[in-house]
Amino acid sequence: MKALSKSTSSLPYDITNATSIFEYSKGLLGKTLRDYVWEGYMPKKGKGSLGQMVENIFFMLETNNYAGADFSEAGMELKCTPLKKSRQDHYLIKERLVCNMINYCEVVNDDFEHSHFYLKCQLMLLLFYLHQADCDNLDLEFIFSVLWKLPKKDLLIIRHDYDVIIEKIKQGKAHELSEGDTMYLGACRKGQKGDSLMEQPYNHEVGAPRRAFSLKVAYMRTVLEYVVNSGKNAISNVAGAKSELVSTNALLRQSFDDIILNRFKPYLDKPFEKIAVYKKVNLSNNPKNKFAMVANAIAASAKCANVNRSEEFLKAGLTMKTIRVQANGIIKEAMSFENIDYMEVAECEEWIDSRLYELYSSRFLFVVFREQHTKKEDYVLDDVFFWTMPQQDLEWAETYWNHIKENILAGHISEDYWWKSSDNKKFHVRPKAKKAKDLAPTPDGTVAKKFCYWFNNDYVREILEMRRKEIANG
Repeated sequence: MKALSKSTSSLPYDITNATSIFEYSKGLLGKTLRDYVWEGYMPKKGKGSLGQMVENIFFMLETNNYAGADFSEAGMELKCTPLKKSRQDHYLIKERLVCNMINYCEVVNDDFEHSHFYLKCQLMLLLFYLHQADCDNLDLEFIFSVLWKLPKKDLLIIRHDYDVIIEKIKQGKAHELSEGDTMYLGACRKGQKGDSLMEQPYNHEVGAPRRAFSLKVAYMRTVLEYVVNSGKNAISNVAGAKSELVSTNALLRQSFDDIILNRFKPYLDKPFEKIAVYKKVNLSNNPKNKFAMVANAIAASAKCANVNRSEEFLKAGLTMKTIRVQANGIIKEAMSFENIDYMEVAECEEWIDSRLYELYSSRFLFVVFREQHTKKEDYVLDDVFFWTMPQQDLEWAETYWNHIKENILAGHISEDYWWKSSDNKKFHVRPKAKKAKDLAPTPDGTVAKKFCYWFNNDYVREILEMRRKEIANG
């Protein structure tokens, strides 16, 4: 960027020093750009314009089209990212952090270390601001500032994510990219439905929607947690305080997926009870979550108590789910997710910004136990695999979400209105809470019974059938 002042030496910070720039950024916290704007400045419009305005008004720099980092002399990128507030007055991540657009025809020629993402985003100055609907960019309040250097371990996972995305483009499948393909670094959709498609280099017959490299909502959630716990003026120097599932050294040798799947391989086709004994899982009280306990003991490998709360799973939004298949092929149970937050659904403007989209577009680790003989409950570990919801099913999930939203806004929060499993629509809504007094606030100022997102039994069976076909086809 170019200084608006006559020389960079007259700037109130050292443009070549990331720490100096970061220290200067603290002056924006608790304030808005209107506190700094000069008469005659023409505010920029649009969602992506705030960062440019911060460059111009606060940092006194001109914006240019240079492909490198914003503060190139300091090797640091500037990113402004929105927060929202919960009903408990806590700050929450509003959306993924978009890093740079993907040019399908060019990106296939760059390895990770020479990619625009790596050159721009390995060190970032993140300015968190409070989102306000229909608010002028000049009046948005800045809350946190953090100098975020991507930890070495995160970079190893992100590098693998990058390679997965590039490989899919090289296979001529840019149109099939999904945020669920990867862990921390996603290829998120940009633009609106109906926008013209982009050319892809290895498939000239099918265009691909516009996408950008982004750090996922789940990853940004852990960044925000770090900032809140460290104070407003944070400089990152650690990966995080959560229990880690795999080490940095292990990731230098294998991908995260391979490490986890290899932990299960010795137990495939082994009886459930014998695995429990070997892994020292106490099932004496016959707990309802005994299959999850055994799966967790294998996946965690004594590294953490709960893989779904591990550093890597939290940053990736990854969820482990167990599936029980009876000897007759029937799935034992439908698959439950979290309770519906009626306020979140009502206030969410776009499907891709919704909590349900984040849940369903994230990756899953499915651990399958299969019964060998009818009524004997002699289950064995049958299969373990990572899964991402196909795009056509995500589109069906969008219909599901819109139906839920319409009923919430209409005050129809009841079994009489939700999709039922008998409707054969892949997903349904029903209670998970056992207590009738478990109620949740609604947009009309009242409270209603808690209902939960579910996968239908038949949809889970469909997933397993597709998995078997993939194995059979090599």
